[in-house]
Amino acid sequence: MSAGHEQALRDAFYQDPYPRYALARRAEGLTWLPEADAWLVAREADVREVLRRDADFSSANALLPDVPLSEAALGVLPRGFGPRPTVVSTDGTAHHRLRAPLNRGLSSARITALLPYARERARELVDAFAADGSAELVQAYARKLPGLVIGHLIGLEPEDALAAVHGGYRAEELFFRPLTPQEQAAAARDVVALQHLLDGYVRDRRARPREDLCSDLVAALAPGEGELTLEQRHELVANLQNLLIAGFLTTSALISTALLHLLGDRDQWRSLCSDPESIPSAVEECARFDPPIQAFRRITTRSVTLGGTPLPPGAAVLVAYASANRDDLRHAAADRFDIRRPADRRHLGFGHGPHNCPGSRLARAQLHLTLELFSQTLPGLRLDPDRPPPPMLPTLIHRSPRTLHVTW
Repeated sequence: MSAGHEQALRDAFYQDPYPRYALARRAEGLTWLPEADAWLVAREADVREVLRRDADFSSANALLPDVPLSEAALGVLPRGFGPRPTVVSTDGTAHHRLRAPLNRGLSSARITALLPYARERARELVDAFAADGSAELVQAYARKLPGLVIGHLIGLEPEDALAAVHGGYRAEELFFRPLTPQEQAAAARDVVALQHLLDGYVRDRRARPREDLCSDLVAALAPGEGELTLEQRHELVANLQNLLIAGFLTTSALISTALLHLLGDRDQWRSLCSDPESIPSAVEECARFDPPIQAFRRITTRSVTLGGTPLPPGAAVLVAYASANRDDLRHAAADRFDIRRPADRRHLGFGHGPHNCPGSRLARAQLHLTLELFSQTLPGLRLDPDRPPPPMLPTLIHRSPRTLHVTW
């Protein structure tokens, strides 16, 4: 099978994985998924078991790229900062060390203090197009607000936050989308620029700490007062880059996917507009029904049996949170999008166990304020009837509409 054919099969699965999930949930044992070269873990009980047992199912391969890097890209990347373990790709003691400052920095108190800034930026973004009668919300809103918010929390200047958003999306393209060697090299240059931008902030916060998450990370991962070593800078840049990209990329996808489903169902959109008290339930249903992070990889550390399937050491599994959220054994009529469900945070839209999303409060808060703002100021919002349904981005870590054209 040619590489192009393999990519086409992978893209088809990524654009709409739910039929395959449904088959896998009904199958005996686990299902081998050639598109991911891994065993698909589709049932809720099995997904929770993997996420609880991090000693048996390691996260070391969680961010394995979907595409190989060309020589052109490999010639550019050494100009930046090399890959280092991050909170996503570590387990045990190493994971706890990297996660602890994030738990503190993304606490309820920090998020509450951040919300006035987030609301101001959201209002400014909407005001910029509210008089136009139409907009493309992915570029005009969903890709901007989360970047500005997580950038502010980290301590980036607004212009640097938007530059970092560009670098983050280029990193996603580089590692998860097929590009020509020349396109890969160009994306790699943008990633290197992002890394040097973050390194500048890291070194500045070492010299002049502030009340921001960048300073917290520097203090936690490189305790002391002396000049940072090169290895400390590598680790800090890798983890700051991971935090930044995770902070805006997935929240952007959550916002745009939520609006896609809500605006695609006029009754539910009208219900939301007429009853603001339903927004918390809507937030949870959007995160359950079609989460932006569909799945993460894990790899077995020893011989285990999962869902009746024996797995040897080194077996790759694809742990599908989105499939677990459609499991009828857990959620009634799980394939139906219904914001009238009672708010239930026990879904797996933000993971579970040691690797549950530390930024879930911030993601929920941004979706909540977005639904509040749009339902109050643009209740006539609807998908543009003159355009076809938007295609989904074919990736499991940022599955969302490419565009979202709306009118009002």
